[in-house]
Amino acid sequence: MPTEPLSQKEIEDRLRELPGWSLEGDRITRSYRLGSHFAAAAMAVHIARIQDELNHHSDLTLGYDTLGLSVHTHDAGGAVTAKDFALAERVEQIASGHGAS
Repeated sequence: MPTEPLSQKEIEDRLRELPGWSLEGDRITRSYRLGSHFAAAAMAVHIARIQDELNHHSDLTLGYDTLGLSVHTHDAGGAVTAKDFALAERVEQIASGHGAS
C-alpha cells in the first residue's frame, strides 16, 4: 500500500516543528554546516545508516563543510509524506552530535 501524501497545511504545520527545514517544490530540504569536510562526510554516513533502518532515502549533497538533504517519497508519486518527516526528525536528533548547525 502506497504512503499517502500530506496536505499543504499538514506539511506547513510539521515544518514549524523542524527549524531549518523548508519546502522546496515537492521536497523538504535542510542544509547543515559542519566544522570540516570529514565531519560532513561522517554525518552523511550516519544519515545513510538511518535511511537504511527506515528504508527511506533522501538525496544527500556533500560540500566542503556542508551537507544538504532533499527528501520526498517516491512511492507516493514524489509527494511529501509522514515518512519524510520521520527521516527529518531522526536526522535532527543526530545533527548536534556531529557539530552541525
